[in-house]
Amino acid sequence: MTEAADRSLPPDAEALRGQTMLVTGAAKRIGRAIALRLAREGARVIIHYNGSEAEARRTAAACGGEAIQANLESVAEIDRLFAELESRYGRLDGLVNNAARFTRFDPLTITERDWDFIHSVNLKAVFFCCRNAARLMRKSGGGRIVNLSSLGGLRPWAEHAHYCASKAGVIMLTRALAKAFAPEISVNSVAPGVIPFEDIDPEGLRLVAATPARRGGRPEEVAEAVLFFLKSSKFITGQILAVDGGLSQK
Repeated sequence: MTEAADRSLPPDAEALRGQTMLVTGAAKRIGRAIALRLAREGARVIIHYNGSEAEARRTAAACGGEAIQANLESVAEIDRLFAELESRYGRLDGLVNNAARFTRFDPLTITERDWDFIHSVNLKAVFFCCRNAARLMRKSGGGRIVNLSSLGGLRPWAEHAHYCASKAGVIMLTRALAKAFAPEISVNSVAPGVIPFEDIDPEGLRLVAATPARRGGRPEEVAEAVLFFLKSSKFITGQILAVDGGLSQK
């Protein structure tokens, strides 16, 4: 499918027309698919990136939006990101916390640096992005937050203890913030299963084979789940939606 086809408007398009949406880690993969889908709905999409500048600018061009760089390991950088966003756009209607890291280690070999590498972005940054977003959203009457968790936050993986802990933390953080930010702001989570890319490893292939749907997921399917929460009533909050072909039910 071409970029032009990606941006062709579906019959129910423009539901988010005029709304400002920030997607973290949106330069490529799932984040890119989410950004493109929101653009098709008429949203003004801000593409956050850290190191993938060329990819981020291509995604921003495809969305008709803008790319902003920030290192989410740093709370000061997160603060700058949201200050810049407010200065340029004046408001924020939706935040999608997509940026994440993934590594594999025997738990007996995990170092403090390994742990912090994952948790600084997967959990700490998610909280501070939510905090800053909520402060900004409340200035204009509210908004919606969607945090990407993972099948790894629902099911334990022996060689991903640090990652599973971070994503389980995102799930509980989502539930806690849904209470804290209500009623003006809804906070929900999408938990993708195996979404194969070119660098999928043998463990990932094994999980695909075990998926009841008999295939891996597509980034566009994750994007549809994110879109549901961004368009739904704020009465739907604190919820976790697994997009995993039924794998979490096995």
